[in-house]
Amino acid sequence: MSAIRLLVLGAVRQHGRAHGYQVRNDLEYWGAHEWSNAKPGSIYHALKQMAKQGMLIAHEIAPSTVGGPPRTEYEITEKGTAEYLTLLRESLTSYDQKPDVLSAALGFVVDLGREEALELLEERVRGIEEWRTAVTEHYVPDDGPGQLGHIGEIMNFWVHSADSGAEWTRGLIQRIKGGAYTFAGEGEPFVGVLSEGEENPYRSDESLSDGSFGDGSLNGGGLSGGGLSDGSR
Repeated sequence: MSAIRLLVLGAVRQHGRAHGYQVRNDLEYWGAHEWSNAKPGSIYHALKQMAKQGMLIAHEIAPSTVGGPPRTEYEITEKGTAEYLTLLRESLTSYDQKPDVLSAALGFVVDLGREEALELLEERVRGIEEWRTAVTEHYVPDDGPGQLGHIGEIMNFWVHSADSGAEWTRGLIQRIKGGAYTFAGEGEPFVGVLSEGEENPYRSDESLSDGSFGDGSLNGGGLSGGGLSDGSR
């Protein structure tokens, strides 16, 4: 699974309607350009592709103030919302996802209800434990990696990854059970997006020179996950 679809759908959903520059700027604010494939070209491509697929509606609004083509604002559809929630749930439960996919899901986890989030994370722990058991059918951790030559280091890495992943997930579960964070339906959500015109302190140099994506927006900004945490759509 690629993180880009989840990130872009979540960022658009956060705003209600958003143009490409806003999405890109939010995700860069989150640092997603560093830990995922949310680069400018990928973001604009994802917006256009998902509009073609019926997950987003593209609205052309007034031409940009700098004389470019009409700016396009995107709005998520029912189909897009269903896809977003499916991706979010899969990303939270799958133990074998890449770190960028899990990172994106964590940014949006409060879009779910608290109890559902806990159930998904518990399922993640079970998956990790089952995977670890499958590995240790062929590799005995107490005997050390040398039992299989240097190849044993691969399974040693897998076991340590499983143990640390399960430990971290259990810690998150306990924090959520203890009342941490505001989940969907619980009140005013945490807002992690930039306001229109607000300066992005984490803007990359790449974003300063890249504005030729046909949405009429000014150069600058990127996407870093802003708004992944707002449960009020």
